[in-house]
Amino acid sequence: MLTKVEEIARQRGCCKMTLEVLEGNEVALGAYRKLGFSDYQLDPQMGRALFWQKT
Repeated sequence: MLTKVEEIARQRGCCKMTLEVLEGNEVALGAYRKLGFSDYQLDPQMGRALFWQKT
């Protein structure tokens, strides 16, 4: 399913996909790595990242 989401995103001109996962969730981390995702950290000098949601 995530592969299809990536395909659609690229068709729509998206250049990056980001995922949120909790530390220690090895199953998800392994799946994301297998799909070609890699971890990154924000530059602390830029400030804290905020997570927003709408339900």
